[in-house]
Amino acid sequence: QVQLVESGGGLVQAGGSLGLSCVASGRTFSRYVVGWFRQAPGKEREFVAAISGNGGYAYYAASVRGRFTISRDNAKNTVYLQMNRLEPEDTAVYSCAADYRWSVEDTGYTYWGQGTQITVSS
Repeated sequence: QVQLVESGGGLVQAGGSLGLSCVASGRTFSRYVVGWFRQAPGKEREFVAAISGNGGYAYYAASVRGRFTISRDNAKNTVYLQMNRLEPEDTAVYSCAADYRWSVEDTGYTYWGQGTQITVSS
């Protein structure tokens, strides 16, 4: 079992940057695919980015590609999401999730963090 804790949320002006961290418990973190998802008020949860267990493959939603970067440090049991050139449309609760198999669907993930709020002001 894996427990995930996100940090790094906050308020930022449009065009600014923020970095999120997702720290996992457990000794086999490198076996897990980790994804970031977000949910804005009144909207469904949507995929943001995912990274393979060894960090060798990453995939992004079209809306964030070129602005966001996902990475991981398995020695620290941590996955990062660096968000640049933020837009008001990026405002949402961001959650990390983990599972053994690759997926870009939230239903493909078993373990979830509690989420952290990102607010981008215009």
